[in-house]
Amino acid sequence: MMEITTSYLAKEVKGNLLGNIKPIKGIFTFLNQAKPGDVVIRHWVNEIGVEIAAKKGVSCMITQNPIGKTIETAEKLDIPLIITPKIEFANAFAIKWAVKNFAKDSLRVVVTGTNGKSTTAHMIYTILKKAGYSTYTNTDARSEFNTLIDPVVAKQLAEFENLNKNPIQAMVIEVSEVQGWLDKLMKDHARLMTSAVDPRVLVITNVGLDHIGLVNSIDETFNEIYGSLKAISSRSNDNKSDKDSLKNNYAVLNYDDPLLRKMGELIKEKGSIKLSFYGSNGKVSAYPNIILKSDGIYLGENLFMKTEELPFKTKHFLQNTMAAIGTCLALNIDLKIIKRAVSSYKPLERRFTILGNDPLIIDDFAHNPDGIIATIKSTAKMCEGVLYIVFAIRGSRGESINRLNAEALVKSLENIDHYIVVTSSAEVVDDANTVQPGEREIVLKTLMDHDLNYIFKENLNPALEYIIKSAKKTDTILLIGAQGMDPATNALRKINKI
Repeated sequence: MMEITTSYLAKEVKGNLLGNIKPIKGIFTFLNQAKPGDVVIRHWVNEIGVEIAAKKGVSCMITQNPIGKTIETAEKLDIPLIITPKIEFANAFAIKWAVKNFAKDSLRVVVTGTNGKSTTAHMIYTILKKAGYSTYTNTDARSEFNTLIDPVVAKQLAEFENLNKNPIQAMVIEVSEVQGWLDKLMKDHARLMTSAVDPRVLVITNVGLDHIGLVNSIDETFNEIYGSLKAISSRSNDNKSDKDSLKNNYAVLNYDDPLLRKMGELIKEKGSIKLSFYGSNGKVSAYPNIILKSDGIYLGENLFMKTEELPFKTKHFLQNTMAAIGTCLALNIDLKIIKRAVSSYKPLERRFTILGNDPLIIDDFAHNPDGIIATIKSTAKMCEGVLYIVFAIRGSRGESINRLNAEALVKSLENIDHYIVVTSSAEVVDDANTVQPGEREIVLKTLMDHDLNYIFKENLNPALEYIIKSAKKTDTILLIGAQGMDPATNALRKINKI
């Protein structure tokens, strides 16, 4: 493992070192999990945190915000303290360091975009596992590890071999397209983290609005996501002496998204990476051609997988599937393995998950306008009777995104026989996901202004019980929303409905 010093680390994270120059012999981690020699990264720290770090024998602490008597205590206890202007510099370096030390020769993929990141990343991970690679991913059902604003990925990379008895041979990293802290945009987050991973393949699923308040226009979102593409392009330029760098570096883009076609045109001018598009538009022309037609997914002119061989038929899942196929083609994974892995794929929880029948109950994590529209459209095609929806308001995410989500709900339900229950899920969410009064009011007002009938239930369990009692066997129930709907599956089990 490459040994670095506190002075070198301070320079790399653009920080100011307070304290002595010392060798760093551990890994990057959290304060409560630190061991002797480790480096602790925290957005903020006070003197109590420094005292805990000293007892644990850490090599160094990095923070953006020293509070109280942090500096004096660090000096007293001889704990080197690095103050960085942006904590994301520290987390990006931690990932870069961990990749270099624990996954240097691995196949590396980054997946970013507004919707479908988790499913796409998980499907790629599944294919690589089927291909025999010892594979790491930060994707999980609740998308807790894709923010990369703390050292969790760097820590997991460092510990992977001990836990799995094999070194990392491949890794699939989900990168949040927009990230913030304390309601402030962490500018260039996608670019920084993509550059840190240094992937062979970058996947971008789409460009849409989600993190309103951090970014306030589609143009801002475009620029943040485009940063990831610039990162892999500049990395290829840095490696011009490597004959294989241009040959092997790919960006896999969704051709059905006009903004991604624009990105493709912009990056094509640099000529530094290969572009692979996927989509339902027959004009897709880059190699490998991945095109959705009525009878299945085609590679160029050849039918690769028939529609009936695919595990899911909804539009957003088909796009995720094409993205995963395109990525694995770029990684030279055997076509038979890709086909076998895709046909047997089991999705993450709450990704258009069917919980029951009679009535049909579908649970989905859709949490922004594009996701809501796509999910409702897909559900409506399966619905023979009334579409019953339990809609969870996004707690502590601001009024703007909740207004847009409510408008998406309205737009999706035109000409659909429906019944809606809105909930704050007040009894099951934590403080970080509590619905604020203004968020609740903007959702209900938006629905009312558009003459959309609904009832409101403050708590999730009464909302679920009400909808279960109301729906007939021929109807369909859709549970939709982010963290506020996460406990719904267990709640339904308790009332013996699934």
